[in-house]
Amino acid sequence: MKKLYTVTLFCLSIALWGQKNVDPSPQEIEKAKEIRQQYNTSDIAILNSLEKIEFKKSSDRTNVEVNHSVKEELLNINHRADIHKYEFYDSQSSINTFAIKYKNNKATNFNSKDEFYKSDDLFYNDARVKYFTLDFPVQGYTYLYELEKKTKDVKYFTTIYFNDEFPVIQKEVTVTIPNWFDLDIKEFNFENFEISKKESKSEESTTITYIIKNIPPISQDQMKPGASYIYPHILFVAKSFTDKNNTINLFGNTADQYQWYKSLIDLMNDDTSVFTEKVTELTKNAKTDDEKIKNIFYWVQDNIRYIAFEDGIAGFKPDDSQSVYSKRYGDCKGMANLTKQMLKLAGFDARLCWIGTKHIAYDYSIPSLSVDNHMICAVIKGNKKIFLDATEKYNSLSEYANRIQGKEVLIENGDTYLIEKVPSVDSKFNIETSVYHYNIDGETLRGNVIKNFSGESRTSFLQHYNTIKNDKKEDAIMRYLTLDDINYTISNIKTSDLLNRDTQLNLNFDVAIKNQVSSFDDEIYVDLDYYKEYKSYDFTKRKEDFVFHYKTLEDILVKLDIPQDYHVTTLPKNLQVETSDYNITITYENKGNQIVYHKIFDFKTGFITKQNFENWSKHLAEINKLYTEQIVLSKK
Repeated sequence: MKKLYTVTLFCLSIALWGQKNVDPSPQEIEKAKEIRQQYNTSDIAILNSLEKIEFKKSSDRTNVEVNHSVKEELLNINHRADIHKYEFYDSQSSINTFAIKYKNNKATNFNSKDEFYKSDDLFYNDARVKYFTLDFPVQGYTYLYELEKKTKDVKYFTTIYFNDEFPVIQKEVTVTIPNWFDLDIKEFNFENFEISKKESKSEESTTITYIIKNIPPISQDQMKPGASYIYPHILFVAKSFTDKNNTINLFGNTADQYQWYKSLIDLMNDDTSVFTEKVTELTKNAKTDDEKIKNIFYWVQDNIRYIAFEDGIAGFKPDDSQSVYSKRYGDCKGMANLTKQMLKLAGFDARLCWIGTKHIAYDYSIPSLSVDNHMICAVIKGNKKIFLDATEKYNSLSEYANRIQGKEVLIENGDTYLIEKVPSVDSKFNIETSVYHYNIDGETLRGNVIKNFSGESRTSFLQHYNTIKNDKKEDAIMRYLTLDDINYTISNIKTSDLLNRDTQLNLNFDVAIKNQVSSFDDEIYVDLDYYKEYKSYDFTKRKEDFVFHYKTLEDILVKLDIPQDYHVTTLPKNLQVETSDYNITITYENKGNQIVYHKIFDFKTGFITKQNFENWSKHLAEINKLYTEQIVLSKK
């Protein structure tokens, strides 16, 4: 019994000693409080981080491998915190060390999990994610994180970002480049950040070290520019390496990148006989070439379901066209290839194209796999190029989604390539117009509404509409128009052909809105503005530019019949605003027996930039003030 007591006491002493060695010191608690004052929306800070990137030749001497190691000190700056610490990898990489330790360098009892990663990104390959779920019990608590990761082929190792989802107090990134390796490092978005750089050389290598201090966490803002536009990072362009006096080309220029893409295309085994009959069916009654192209393009849009998952090299190589046709699903590359092969069968010069969406800041002057994330098809007719993106389900022929407008596109051209830009449109192309004609019935506004949608406003409506199950589509239109408000009822809905993507989309319906009118003695007070567009676009706490889904133009005209024996006593003031990002016009006018209320919101660039936030805040306050004002009608 005495022996058992002694053993128990010894174990308890060891446990208490271990706990004592990992509990935060007074200095660590003070440090946590200090950092929390600066970054009060974060729970964790990366106190120190050391990243090392080293390169070595592959065992067969045909490529360059990358060893990437990370050591971080994670500090809890809140009272307690629970986080995920994670790392991605795929068939081109492996994680050799993935560990969480206490600050005394002793192993913790956290077990990592390893899962396939699901995402909506366009070039999705066989990505997996390895992660820990960590709990920090008290403020000032610290864990040590270690990672050792190997990338088998340097072309897949493209970028290192200096920021993180947590604030980074100090980070050091060291890149050691052997003399046999021709590597170009491009620096992005360093301005306004505390980043220094030093370089040293030896007989065998060049070492570049970046020292980063006090980098804020990744912004939680929604609808912001892609990371490559706003966050400090370096991009690696692996040009070539030498081995025994031989130079092995990698991605020295865009031609090298294109040749690698072409090598993947050359691996394909397309069997177009599988869909020859379908192509004949789609084109036999078409009167023009454009009609033939349109029929094939629309068939792929309507009948091939877009998915984003591919394995291994198929993350870059298109699936064979007959496979996509038979399965009735594919990713952007497979859908582009099926479109191409069907058009070629119909006698057209159709090509595959690589493109980076607007989420990516780079262009094809940089030979890197980071430049593009999407694939489409092009038809060349003389000097004209028609771009076809079958993943955009409701775009008409020669109508391009905002996410690729103005972006460079790499077009296959045998052993060479072409680079073009996808045409851009202005906001007028996407105009949404609304005409409301009301009369007053007690405390209710009654009337008729006509809404017209063009360009991406039409596409956006159809995307929302078609995500609802077929038996609920009328309800979907109701909810879309009424904002699920029981005071707002609509009836007699008439629409244009919602299956025809070549025409403007029209809605016509009757409406009744309760509680928009009130009467006192001989006066009537009318709130003529139900939707109050953009009233909640408050950017006072926003960090990054606001990016619209497309260049938005809304033209809203509201007409109110003035009741007999009444005249207008009070109208709100007009507002006229013009900035580099947007124009806004709001006017009230008494025309005969009607009040005409006209609003135009023209977000002509598709952005509200940080530089314009102060202006926007002032203009939003003026708009919201107008939204609170009522029209006053008095008895004659």
